[in-house]
Amino acid sequence: QVQLVESGGGLVQAGDSLRLSCAASGRTFSLYTMGWFRQAPGKEREFVAAVSWNRGITNYADSVEGRFTISRDNAKNTVDLQMNSLKPEDTAVYHCAKSTSWFARTPGDFDSWGQGTQVTVSS
Repeated sequence: QVQLVESGGGLVQAGDSLRLSCAASGRTFSLYTMGWFRQAPGKEREFVAAVSWNRGITNYADSVEGRFTISRDNAKNTVDLQMNSLKPEDTAVYHCAKSTSWFARTPGDFDSWGQGTQVTVSS
């Protein structure tokens, strides 16, 4: 089984950048999809980005495309989320997750989750 631990969150101002990292232990990520989701208090969990582990094919939510970049390092068993030009509406707890499905985008398609890291963007 895979365990996922996120890091890199913090408090920043609008326009700043953050880089989140998700470290995996246990199984190798090959042949799986890794994704980032976010959830603000009282709101539904929202898809942010995903990457296929073997080929590195990426998918992004419309709200973050052009600002966020997801990447994975197969040798280090990590997946990162580079977040640029942050906006207050990006404020949320960010979770990384694993899916056994290709091109997965919905929370129900992911079967392993990290505990999350808080990202707060002030105006």
